[in-house]
Amino acid sequence: MLVVVVTNAPPRLRGRLAAWLIEIRAGVYVGNYSRRTREMIWQQVLAGIGEGDAVMVWKALNDQGYDFLTIGRNRRMPVDFNGLKLVSFSVGENIKI
Repeated sequence: MLVVVVTNAPPRLRGRLAAWLIEIRAGVYVGNYSRRTREMIWQQVLAGIGEGDAVMVWKALNDQGYDFLTIGRNRRMPVDFNGLKLVSFSVGENIKI
């Protein structure tokens, strides 16, 4: 399974993603493709994301059972923690805790 989530993506990229994947919610695309096709889809995201941000998640043969990539400015960034890929949450300047 492959899931791509985009935020503030240009309409052209959204259209490209919709050609390969099913948009189940606004900005959430789902499909089931080979590694080669997944990499091609990610290249389309990298080329077209502009000022937006995106994450792509897919099933993988690792301890977590999935892997993911991100692009763009987002408060959630991937970090490696002893071989596990986790998400670090950075507090923005205007965020009060």
